Amino acid sequence: MKKLVYLFSVLALVFTIPLAAQEEAPEREPGHYNNNRFKQLYEEFSTPNTYRSASGAPGPDYYQQRADYKMDITLDDENARIYGEETITYTNNSPDNLEFLWVQLDQNVRAKDSKSPLRNGGGVNLAYTAGNFAQSFMGEPFDGGFNIQSVKDNRGDLPYTINQTMMRVDLASPLLSGQSYSFSIKWWYNIPDHTINRARSGYEYFAEDGNRAYVIAQFFPRMAVYSDVEGWQNHQFWGSGEFALPFGDYEVNITVPEDHVLDATGELQNRKQVFSKEMMKRYEQAKKSYNQPVMIVTQEEAESAEKGFAEKTKTWKFIARNVRDYGFATSRKFIWDMMAVKIGNRDVMAVSLYPKEGNPLWEEWSTLAVASTLKSYSKYTFDYPYHKAISVHAKNQGMEYPMICWNYGRPNKDGTYSDRTKFGMMSVIIHEVGHNFFPMIVNSDERQWGWMDEGLDTFMQYLAEQEFGEAYPAAIEGLDKYPSRRGAPSAIVPYMAGDQSYISPIMANPENVYQLGPNAYAKPATALNILRETIMGRELFDHAFKTYAQRWMFKHPTPEDFFRTMEDASAVDLDWFWRSWFYTTDYVDIGVGEVKSYYVSNEPTPEMKEYMAANGLTEADLPPLVYLADLNAENVDPNLTAAAPSENSSTLKEFMMDNMTEAERAEVKEPKYFYEISFEKPGGIPMPLIVEYTYEDGSTETVTYPPEIWRKNDAQVRRVVSSDKKLTAIIVDPKAETADIDTTNNSWPKKEEGSEFDALKAQIKG
Repeated sequence: MKKLVYLFSVLALVFTIPLAAQEEAPEREPGHYNNNRFKQLYEEFSTPNTYRSASGAPGPDYYQQRADYKMDITLDDENARIYGEETITYTNNSPDNLEFLWVQLDQNVRAKDSKSPLRNGGGVNLAYTAGNFAQSFMGEPFDGGFNIQSVKDNRGDLPYTINQTMMRVDLASPLLSGQSYSFSIKWWYNIPDHTINRARSGYEYFAEDGNRAYVIAQFFPRMAVYSDVEGWQNHQFWGSGEFALPFGDYEVNITVPEDHVLDATGELQNRKQVFSKEMMKRYEQAKKSYNQPVMIVTQEEAESAEKGFAEKTKTWKFIARNVRDYGFATSRKFIWDMMAVKIGNRDVMAVSLYPKEGNPLWEEWSTLAVASTLKSYSKYTFDYPYHKAISVHAKNQGMEYPMICWNYGRPNKDGTYSDRTKFGMMSVIIHEVGHNFFPMIVNSDERQWGWMDEGLDTFMQYLAEQEFGEAYPAAIEGLDKYPSRRGAPSAIVPYMAGDQSYISPIMANPENVYQLGPNAYAKPATALNILRETIMGRELFDHAFKTYAQRWMFKHPTPEDFFRTMEDASAVDLDWFWRSWFYTTDYVDIGVGEVKSYYVSNEPTPEMKEYMAANGLTEADLPPLVYLADLNAENVDPNLTAAAPSENSSTLKEFMMDNMTEAERAEVKEPKYFYEISFEKPGGIPMPLIVEYTYEDGSTETVTYPPEIWRKNDAQVRRVVSSDKKLTAIIVDPKAETADIDTTNNSWPKKEEGSEFDALKAQIKG
């Protein structure tokens, strides 16, 4: 009985261990920790708790703070200054009692004594723009920091401490859990020319007519986030890491020159007082126009307005509910158009503001891009909840705030423009309007995790761009599809194949990476596109992605909440994917190695004989067995090479007749060719092994092996292919779906220079 048990255990090993693994074991090496790329992310993830559950959903004790604002803002157009008085009502929904409050002063990044210009090392650049050179070496620093005039509550002045871009407001007594507290701040600052120093907020000066166009944001002291993850998120604003902000309601009165046109976050409360009768009439028309924008202010009217400079002022009044930030744009130069967009069962206004310098490009495409973006993003996430979305033309800009964003894209002075300019403008509009979803509503911490808004938004931008081309084919006339710059796997190859000294993991603070664009925008977008198209499939991915968006709309998610939700809603274990793509700088490189041919035999192979001898077995101890013997081994019958190897052997048929029922034999094909194919993975990232097999008759077959094929051998795997047709060629990743950085090892036989495969390789590498 013992011998029988031993025999079965030996046979189990023989039948399951590949031939190459049955070779003599090397000298023993010391043990090691679990380095498997498919292990769970327990070491990287925080322990789930009652605030954030293991499923990725908010827990039963999840909380978030609230900050409501009442503001009176005055724009001094003559001196390019902004003045403000604000009252903040802060509600402490946390279980903690707060001794002080932290307020963000982002404009202090442009104060004369700002440390931001000093934070980067480096020597002489290869080249400088004139403006950059002047700013770096020839001018005085711009004095653009906040001037805080007072901080008060109803009992008088409050003590405060300013530390660069953060202000701590000290309280007379702690703000208890569940309580609210109101205090006010009075302030002003000089508005920068954003075309000179690439400020996110500021003005553009038009020397031809002496006017300025203002895009104003981060313009008021704003409450920092206090959360269960970090307590106070009071990391300094250095310039790259963006914003973490609580939600609240805003009542904002903005006073500007009487001849200015203005739009902002929130619903305009006094439209009849600030609109002319003709503007009101056009506005009512726009509310019913779903296919074509309606001009609220025409180019002719804007050109007339820019010739005068009103001394009187006008106040525009807005209320915004449940937003995390506030922005506005104003100028006497602005052309203004709008159209309605049906989102679910509601109408949303798509809006554009632009000077004549933006036409005809902006009049033709801006508002259509806004409308298309709202439709696409709503389809994949949730219905856009606000009543409008505004695109504002601003030179060299691309910034986002609730309901409003600034976008570049300017035609030549004669009105002509290239496809590059047109698609660049449409893409930045799609991207910045899309930020309403991530992070203005799905409110991630941009200061810490730049990819959570930029990467997710760039992924969604890719989907929206492709759908824009389908909805508005005139936009891509002469092209097969919208020429998206980011999202396709091949587009990320140059970055992932680059110098590792200048590459950071996606899970890095945006201030600490060399190449923020590829790191926070392109790579996570590409990863999600691959996840959707190649790994999970659209149906599973789209359901999980929508689940994440709807779980965390108007809340503060972390990366772990996203990762966990995507797995929770799909039943796909993705820990290996998040680790490889997001926590490391690994790259994809998978190829095809050796291809061996085999024939069927009932004679034990030399390897089998050696194994039997080592384990004290004879043929009499074994049941009838079929062997695959190496066709290139020594002493092989030469007749086997004259035709299909299996046609010269009756072994397989005899085995089937003796060991299978008639019904079973009827279901089984008799392959003529057997191949063992070695696939190699020099790259670190496990990915699906996508293989296209080509046969002698010209037919092809594509097989996708799951990424788990690499779980036991991270460097090499073997597959046995049986066929009734001779195999003539193999290509790995034939459609460039995995961002493979080296395609020279992707084919068998290796292709010669000038082949179709080399053309594909050139296409992948750009």
